[in-house]
Amino acid sequence: MKQLISFFIFVFMSFSLYAQDKVIKVWPNGAPNDNGMTEPEEKYEGVRVRNVSEAEMYVYLPDEKNNTGAAVVICPGGGYWIEAMDHEGYDIAEWLKSKGVAGIVLKYRLPYGNHEVPSSDARQAIKIVRRNATDWGIHPDKIGIAGSSAGGHLASTVGTHFDYGNLSAQTEVEKMSSRPDFMLLLYPVITFREEFGHMGSRKNLIGEGNNWKMVEKYSNELHVSSETPPTFLVLADDDSGVPPRNSVEFYLALKENSVPAEMHIFAEGGHGFGITKHNQPADQWPDLFYNWLKAIEIID
Repeated sequence: MKQLISFFIFVFMSFSLYAQDKVIKVWPNGAPNDNGMTEPEEKYEGVRVRNVSEAEMYVYLPDEKNNTGAAVVICPGGGYWIEAMDHEGYDIAEWLKSKGVAGIVLKYRLPYGNHEVPSSDARQAIKIVRRNATDWGIHPDKIGIAGSSAGGHLASTVGTHFDYGNLSAQTEVEKMSSRPDFMLLLYPVITFREEFGHMGSRKNLIGEGNNWKMVEKYSNELHVSSETPPTFLVLADDDSGVPPRNSVEFYLALKENSVPAEMHIFAEGGHGFGITKHNQPADQWPDLFYNWLKAIEIID
C-alpha cells in the first residue's frame, strides 16, 4: 500500500512540476529566418533540449495578491547547442513567481549555422511580453531579460542590440520595443575575442574561422552604450568554464557609460550553478537580485 501511495505521489509531482500558466509560440505564423533543423527535438539528461527548431515561451504568472508587475524573460544556457531548461530556466521562473515576478522561460531556436536565429527569438519574446503586459498583470516598463552562460550571451546581445519598435508595422507585436528594462546575467559569455572568450559558444553561433566582423558583432562588451539596461551580474571566482573576465569587462563597459550595475563574484560555485542549492556561497544570488530590483525601483 505504501508503495502504491508513493507511486501516485511521484506521478502527481511529475505532472505538477514546472506547471506553467501559458505556453506560447514565439512565431505562430512562421519565423522570418530558419536554422535548417529538420530532426525532431530531443530531451535528455533530465530537462535539457537540443535540435530546437521552434521557439516557445513558458509563462509563469504570480498570484494577484503578491504581483509586483515585473517580469523576466529567461534564456537558459548550453553553449548554443543545448538548453538547460531546468535549473537555468523553469526553476528560476518558479522562484521569481514566488516573489511576485512573472518568469517567462524562452526555449529559443538554436543556431545550427544561422547566427541571427537565437537573438531574433529573444527580441521577439520581449515584444510579445510587452504586447501582452496588461492582460498578464505586467508593467510594460518593468520587463527584464536573464540568461546563464551562453544564455547570458544571448541576453546581453539583446541588451546591446535592440530596437524600439516599428510604429508603422502591421502587427501590434512588431510595434513594441525589444529593449529590456534590466538584465540578470549569470556567469555569462560576453565576448568572442580569443583572449578570454568562450570558443565553444563562438563556434556554435558564428562558425569556425576568424571572421573578425562577426567576432566584433557578438563581443557585447564593445556595444554597451548609455541605453544599455541596468545589469545585475553573478559569477564565481572558481569558474573554469567561462573566464570571469567576461563579466568584469562588461561591468567596466557599463560603468564607462554610466549604466547602473551590480556585480557579485562569489568565492565558490564553479560554472553552471543556476538556482540550485549546493550549500555554496553563490546560492545567495536570488535574494541579492531581488534586493537589487528594489534598489533600481523595478519593484517596491
